[in-house]
Amino acid sequence: MYRVGLGYDSHRFDAARPLVLGGVRIAGAAGLAGHSDADAALHAVIDALLGAAGLGDIGEQFPDTDPAYRGADSAELLRAALDRVGDAGWAVQNCDLTIITEQPRLKAHKPAMRDRIAALLELPPSAVAVKAKTNEGMGAIGRGEGLAALAVVMLEPMAV
Repeated sequence: MYRVGLGYDSHRFDAARPLVLGGVRIAGAAGLAGHSDADAALHAVIDALLGAAGLGDIGEQFPDTDPAYRGADSAELLRAALDRVGDAGWAVQNCDLTIITEQPRLKAHKPAMRDRIAALLELPPSAVAVKAKTNEGMGAIGRGEGLAALAVVMLEPMAV
């Protein structure tokens, strides 16, 4: 039996913060507003993991009302989520991530994001896909107000 999870996250831009996406700091770009480091890409992956394992969502596991998570490194949150998924008897098989933004252009950063996410999920890079799309100028993302990320993961039962 396999399980599939879908995760989504979005954040407004905040020029006063550094941009961290997929666990990679991207110089010269406006950051994202949020309680933690606001890494929308990793937040989407976390939600996909938790959902596939039947463990709720990022807001339930790491609530933004808890001061312990203020400024948290989303890579650490992903590691904690992966531990919870493993404790529930599941292993990650692959991850497919799409980031939707007009700016910054992410082509040059996708390999580093893929490698970072693969390392965090304890997968080979070939089991992780990172894609970047624009919103063709439509809506809040198209106007450059923020960005969004969608992630899908597949889990299988851990070998006994």
